Amino acid sequence: MQTFTVSTRDRTQMLDITDFVAAAVRKIGIEGGVVTVFVPHTTAGITINENADSSVVADLTAALDRMAPRNAGYRHSEGNSAAHIKASLMGSSVRVIVEDWRLCLGTWQGIYFCEFDGPRTRQVWVR
Repeated sequence: MQTFTVSTRDRTQMLDITDFVAAAVRKIGIEGGVVTVFVPHTTAGITINENADSSVVADLTAALDRMAPRNAGYRHSEGNSAAHIKASLMGSSVRVIVEDWRLCLGTWQGIYFCEFDGPRTRQVWVR
């Protein structure tokens, strides 16, 4: 297993981590198979989506904000319930096929770390 650190600067932020995952795959030495990318945090998530047009990320974060607004009278005392909801909607892991030591992603796809309770320093696990 390989891990790497992601540092975020905003409360909500989506970072393209495709190159970091690809480097972990090469370091692990996975020629072919499936790799799991996992985020061990309850207020962060991971997803695969378009990485060619940054407006897609802006649209995703805006839609998540509409679905789980920050101040909606939640019961959780830490004040980050919206972050927990968004993380659950995105999920804590993705699986990607590996062939010839490379991630098999579509032309416009990238792997995104999704921060919902930042800024923070987080871990991403690849296995």
